[in-house]
Amino acid sequence: MTAVERPDPDIGVYVISVAAQLAGLHPQTLRTYERMGLILPQRTGGGGRRYSHRDIEKLRSIAELTASGIGIEGVRRIVDLENKVAALSARNEELVAELEATRAALAQALNTTRVSAQRGNKLPVLRGPDPGQSLVVWRRGR
Repeated sequence: MTAVERPDPDIGVYVISVAAQLAGLHPQTLRTYERMGLILPQRTGGGGRRYSHRDIEKLRSIAELTASGIGIEGVRRIVDLENKVAALSARNEELVAELEATRAALAQALNTTRVSAQRGNKLPVLRGPDPGQSLVVWRRGR
């Protein structure tokens, strides 16, 4: 027996009536949230809305915030800040990976320096992924 594959959470598969029912909202509320820019469902070729699983989760989150007494402008601000946090988190992960790669390259350069110094060379040169790229590591004499 094969396992059932879960669809990508970002692919729009739910029509507006099903999405509204899953989120516990009225379909008109979903249309209002779309006009306000809180949710952006995908569209079919004929213009029909298709909501993804991630959209449903976002709609539930918006419903919880409004039910707790937060106004729609407050919800908009919270959603905006959550999006910014997610973008900054992704960028931070990119920078951490870049830093780790730079540290590894520097460690390689220091090892190369030791070998080069034994051969009489003073400055190590790291070759980048592109043939025209090089990184020279300068080290002050002691």
